[in-house]
Amino acid sequence: MENRNEGLIKDATEMILKEIQTVVTICYVLAIGIGMLFNYMKYSEFGIDIFDYADLLDFLITPFSNFIVLLFTILSSLVAYIAFKFDAVIRVKFPKFYSRQYLGLDKYHWHSLVRNFFHILIFLAYLFLSSLKYGEISRKEIMQKPSISIRYSDNEIEKGKMIGKTREVIFLLSGEKVKAIPITALVKEIEINQ
Repeated sequence: MENRNEGLIKDATEMILKEIQTVVTICYVLAIGIGMLFNYMKYSEFGIDIFDYADLLDFLITPFSNFIVLLFTILSSLVAYIAFKFDAVIRVKFPKFYSRQYLGLDKYHWHSLVRNFFHILIFLAYLFLSSLKYGEISRKEIMQKPSISIRYSDNEIEKGKMIGKTREVIFLLSGEKVKAIPITALVKEIEINQ
């Protein structure tokens, strides 16, 4: 009897670990997608298509290099999960109210498919609108940053506000111009002007 219980506990533990791994993987992929969207909106405020300059590694580390993206991913996922579960609870606990809420369409077999589609559509619209706002906020923050000086190996100096960087490119706002400076362009020094 004791061996049987140990086997059940072991099976349950393995099942829970597999579920946790799946959830973590899905959340990480979601965080990368959200990070890509947010980075695109940030850089597009300056006319930069970040996908032309960034490589896969830049996007893989985005959730960990930008706290706002990580926090937004966690909160967004949590809110979407709670909304989905709340809908399911209302359907079970208050079926008449639920049916009125959906104008009686919940009686059709296709209702759950359409409902899930609209949940996903609302979530994606929310992400898109949030990323637009993030881009606007990022632009304002960048405009308030102190300017920096980049010194090349031939002692030529570029001054401006750093928009951001990828593994291989630094984006600098110099007056009204946006410059993409390859890090391999023999940059000798980057100085933050206070």
